[in-house]
Amino acid sequence: MHRRHLLNLLLASMAFAFPFTVSGAQIRNARLWRSDEKLRLVFDLSGPVRYKAFSLSAPERLIIDLSGASLSGDFSELALAGTGIRSIRSGVFGREGTRIVLDLNQPMLLNSFLLAPQGDQGHRLVLDLVDAKQVPNKAMVPRETPSNEAHPRRDIIVVVDPGHGGKDPGAVGAKGIREKDVVLSIAQLLAKRLKREKGFDVRLVRNEDFFVPLRKRVDIARQHKADMFISVHADAAPRLTASGASVFCLSQGGATSATARFMAQRENGADLLGATSLLNLKDKDPMLAGVILDMSMNATIAASLQLGSNVLSSLAGITNLHQKRVEQAGFAVLKSPDVPSILVETGFISNARDRQRLVTARHQQAIANGLFDGLQSYFQKYPPIDSYIAWQQQQTKAQV
Repeated sequence: MHRRHLLNLLLASMAFAFPFTVSGAQIRNARLWRSDEKLRLVFDLSGPVRYKAFSLSAPERLIIDLSGASLSGDFSELALAGTGIRSIRSGVFGREGTRIVLDLNQPMLLNSFLLAPQGDQGHRLVLDLVDAKQVPNKAMVPRETPSNEAHPRRDIIVVVDPGHGGKDPGAVGAKGIREKDVVLSIAQLLAKRLKREKGFDVRLVRNEDFFVPLRKRVDIARQHKADMFISVHADAAPRLTASGASVFCLSQGGATSATARFMAQRENGADLLGATSLLNLKDKDPMLAGVILDMSMNATIAASLQLGSNVLSSLAGITNLHQKRVEQAGFAVLKSPDVPSILVETGFISNARDRQRLVTARHQQAIANGLFDGLQSYFQKYPPIDSYIAWQQQQTKAQV
């Protein structure tokens, strides 16, 4: 059976094992110890969580935001002397989350990841901190392996597709602002962020202003053996008040809303893509080929929905959402039967407020960071079994 098909079945089974909406988890305990190389802080959790970690300066702080998690433990007993952490404090974040703040004595580099239950250990959030002054500039990259250690596993391949291009400008807003230009900038920023992250590699469908047919976009993802395909857009709507970001996945049935149906019709343009031509099924019995295609598409859609849910949650902290759930419709550009694929509408170029933000470099960078955070959190949960991230998590389990 096709290797990627098996992988997608595995991803789908894992996706169903975890609910799309995580709530009710508790931060039960915190453990802290240090080695010659790093300081490790582990939060013991009652269940899976979503989180974001980032640093702030003046004063130096590390911020960890956990969505859908409440604090039931106590950090007051942690021995912080000599660790570089001055204090640990926490508070309510959003509607159902917790923000943990590490007040630092000096700048520190952070590598963070989640671990699933293993043996007598439950869910854990692991923070590895290194004094920035002790790290050579060339090594100041999260999750860097020692220079004398060979890379043991492959990178996760992400194909980023800036929508439209060339003779197809996409949506055109006031003052001639074109969708194809906005999404190319966001896609390039996302690609730069991916290239900086250990364990990821990225390919752009287009890096300049030229036209790429829908079929070719799907082919590019499959030629590069992509683990994930993300198509970036900034569309228009008949109702000028429509605003906010949306995430879409493929539907083999009907659209989940009138908006999803409208978006799919706009993006597809010409005829829809025939997915049966994308798998090597020519030598199979027609009935068997149909069963294999249906299984592969269902597995891929399940993985895409989980991926889309993570991305949507990340964007919620950056911009308002047009829809708070991942929607589905018959998008031709998402019809790869063996590559999890999502289409992200970063906002409506037909809306004055969205348009004003979408053309600013600061907002474009924020959107790119949100897209990266969403896909990174997905692959931390469901890394391909032969990937660097899966290997890294396996190496870490014995130490936690």
